[in-house]
Amino acid sequence: MSTTQPGTQSAAERRSAEAELRTLIDKFTPEQPRLIAAMRRSLRKCLPTAHEVVYEYRDCFVISYSPSEHGYEGVLAIRGSASDVRLYFNRGKDLPDPEDLLQGSSQARWVNVEGVFTLTHPAVASLIDRAIADNRVPFANAGRGSVVIRSASGKTRARRGESRTRRGEPKARPSKTRRGASKASSR
Repeated sequence: MSTTQPGTQSAAERRSAEAELRTLIDKFTPEQPRLIAAMRRSLRKCLPTAHEVVYEYRDCFVISYSPSEHGYEGVLAIRGSASDVRLYFNRGKDLPDPEDLLQGSSQARWVNVEGVFTLTHPAVASLIDRAIADNRVPFANAGRGSVVIRSASGKTRARRGESRTRRGEPKARPSKTRRGASKASSR
């Protein structure tokens, strides 16, 4: 996790963060590293001072393009998983979408990205431009944003109703018994 102030990331810190990000890309989207790299280049062109705030989740990673080192202030985000790559618009609900490209029903909306051509499609490019223009927090006029790894966890979280043993294998779930049939039940 980076502790640097905005715009003060050293070359060594940046290389380290980039290496962690490459590891996440290879882990979650092994078939798509070139697509993710091309998307990052494209979004960096649009937002040269944005911070790339990276989050790791159980089944995906997210790169938020933010005016600060806080991902929740981001305007756009790349989400990569084994099943697909998406471009998220964090305030997509408020964007005019005459071609109904945006998917989802909450505040954040997304488009599935099949290739870099998706980002250059006129309607998608218009959505990107509008999202940047309407962003509530302004981006810096000069400088270079940092790459910040926020939550790279070493362990995979257990699914609901499942706990993990010390070695990471799922524990056997206790069998359900009729009420009162268990020795452990209190009197």
